[in-house]
Amino acid sequence: MHTRNILYTAVLAATIAGAGSCKKESDFLNVQPTNIFTNEQALSDPAQALAILANLYSRQLDISTVKSWQSMADFSESFPSQNGGDLDIVRRTGWGYGSWSNWDYAYIREMNLFLERCEAAEKLSADDKKRFLAEGRFLRANFYFELTKRMGGVPLILESMEYDYKGDPTYLQHPRAKESEMYDFVISEAEAIKMDLPADVSVKSRASRGAALAMAARAALYAGSIAKYGVNTPQVSLPGGEVGIPAAKANEYYTKALTLAREIISGSAGAYALYTFKTDLQENFAAIFYDKGNNPESIFIEDFKLKSGKVHGFTQWNQPRFGAEEEEGGRINPSLNLVQSFEKLDNTFAPLPVKDGNGNPIYYNNQLDIFAGRDARLGGTVMLPGTSFKGRPVDIWAGYILGDGGIVTGDDRGQQKVLPGTTSPVQVVGFDGPITGKEHTAQSGFYLRKYIDPAIGSGSRGTGSEVPFIRYRYAEVLLNAAEAAFELGQADVAAGYMNEVRKRAGLVVPLAAGDITFDRIVHERRAELSFEGHVLFDNKRWRRAHTLWDGVPLSESDLLSNIGSAAKRNTQPWALWSYKVHNPGGANHGKWTYRVVKSSLVTGTNRFLLGNYYSFINDDIRSNNPKIVKQPNQD
Repeated sequence: MHTRNILYTAVLAATIAGAGSCKKESDFLNVQPTNIFTNEQALSDPAQALAILANLYSRQLDISTVKSWQSMADFSESFPSQNGGDLDIVRRTGWGYGSWSNWDYAYIREMNLFLERCEAAEKLSADDKKRFLAEGRFLRANFYFELTKRMGGVPLILESMEYDYKGDPTYLQHPRAKESEMYDFVISEAEAIKMDLPADVSVKSRASRGAALAMAARAALYAGSIAKYGVNTPQVSLPGGEVGIPAAKANEYYTKALTLAREIISGSAGAYALYTFKTDLQENFAAIFYDKGNNPESIFIEDFKLKSGKVHGFTQWNQPRFGAEEEEGGRINPSLNLVQSFEKLDNTFAPLPVKDGNGNPIYYNNQLDIFAGRDARLGGTVMLPGTSFKGRPVDIWAGYILGDGGIVTGDDRGQQKVLPGTTSPVQVVGFDGPITGKEHTAQSGFYLRKYIDPAIGSGSRGTGSEVPFIRYRYAEVLLNAAEAAFELGQADVAAGYMNEVRKRAGLVVPLAAGDITFDRIVHERRAELSFEGHVLFDNKRWRRAHTLWDGVPLSESDLLSNIGSAAKRNTQPWALWSYKVHNPGGANHGKWTYRVVKSSLVTGTNRFLLGNYYSFINDDIRSNNPKIVKQPNQD
C-alpha cells in the first residue's frame, strides 16, 4: 500500500469479521478493509483530524528534551554519570560532522499531505479547518526551522510529491534553498497564520498565536546573528547562499525579531508573564518546569500525562540516587564551569570561594554557605550539596580531610571506616558520592534540578513523570527582545527586558544601559536557559563555537579566570568536591571545605571544527539528488 493512495491508518477496536464462504471471489476481493481509514474518513470530523495532528506534534524535532538526557550532559556544561558509551562524551576529542544531522523528509511529506487533505476535507467546519490548517503550517515551519539550525538551507518543499514511475526522477529533485530563504519562510508562515490561532495562554500543547510569534522571533534573531557574526567565519558559507547570510541583512532580521517579541510582550497573543508564585526564589525557578496548572510562562510545550501511556523517565534517570525510587538516577552532573558562572547579587562575577587570597582553604559551617549570595537560578537549575529533594537530604560529600591534609574516603556509597583517633566506624563518603567512576552519583559534586519532578512516584519506572518539555517560554521571549534591541543600538531597551528576568532571580540591582554588552547577553542566556537546548545553537549562530570549544585542555587557572566573559573557553567539565574536616581540637573540626577537581575520566577535550557549524548531508542523499550541494569545510 502506497502512502500516496492512503495517508492514514488506524487500528479499530472491533475485530475483523471473517468473510463468508458463499461470496464470489470478485466480491471477496472488493471488500473494503475495516481497519483502515480512507483519506475522507480520516478527516471527516474534528476529533479524528486532531488525532492525526497529535501524532505530528509528538514527532517534532528537538534537542535536550526530557525524552533523552545525553545531549544535556554534553558541551562541558555537565558530566555524564553513566558508564559505557555515554562516557565517550568526556573521552572524545570533538563531534563528528554528522552530529545533530536530520533530513526527515518523510515527516515533511506527511505534513504536506495533511495540509492538502485538510484543505480538501468537506465535512470539517470552516472554523475547524482554519485552525487545523494553521496548526499544520506552524508544525511544518517549526520543523523546517529545526532543520535549518542543523543543516542550513534545505530543499523547501511545500507540496506532496509522487513518482510517476516513468524512469526519470529529476522532476522530484529540488536544490537547497538559501539559508536566508529558510528563515524568511519560517517568519512569513508565522505572520500568515497567527490570527488563525487562539490568543489563549492556556493553549500550550497545541499551536497558539503566542507559539507562532515566539517561533518567528527566535528565527529572526538566529538569522540576524548569522548575518552579523558570519563575517568572523567567512569560510563557513557557500557561494549560492545555502549556508551563510549576507551581513547587510542583519539589522532587518534584528528589527523583525524585536517587533515579533514585542507582540507577545504587549499581550496581543495573550497574557503571558514570568512565573512568580513561590517565595523561595530557587524553588520558584525550578517550578517553572514542573508546575503545569498555574504557569503563565510556558508558551509551547510537549505535554505528558500520568496513566495516559505518555510519560517519561527523566526524573528516574537524573534524580539524586540516595533513597530514590528505583535507587538510581544522577546521570547528569552539572559542571563547576556552569555553577561558578552564576553571578553574585551585586552583579559581579567571581569563582566560588574555595581558597583565600593567600591560597589557604576556606572553611564553612554548612555545605551551602559557599554558594550564598548568588543568582537564585543556580539553585533552581542545579541541585547543590547540602540541599534536600522530596524531603530527603542530598548526601554529596567526598570524604574527610584530616589535620595533616590526608583524606579518608571510600569506594562505595555511604561507606564506613574508623577515623584516626577514634574506635567506631563512621560514614566517610556521601550516599550520593562523589566517587570516581561510580555511575549515577554526583561525579561533578552536583545533580541536575531543572526538569526533575518533585511528585512522589515520579522517579519510578512504574509511574514516570508528566513534567512537560517546554519548547518556548516567556523569559526567552524577553531575552530575545533584549538581544535584538542591543544589536540595534537600543541598550536601554535591552536593559529593561533583561532586568525583568533578572529581578525574578533575586538580582535586584538593575543593569543600566551602559552595562549591556555582548558578554552580558551571552551570560544571561546561559544562566536562564541552561539545559533547555540553546547552548549549541546559540554558539553556532554567534559563530563562537569553534573558539569556545577549541580542543585545548582546560587548566584550573583557565577554569577560574575570566568568569562572565563570552570569550571564555569551555572544553572540559570540572568538579567541586566537598569534604568534612576531622581534626579534633582544631578550630575547623567539623566544618566543610572544598576542592576543585577534574575527574580522571575526563580524558578528551571538546573541539568544534568549522565543519561542525552545519551537519553532514549523507552521501546517499547527495547521490540521489545531485542538486544538493555539499556542506563547507567537510573535506
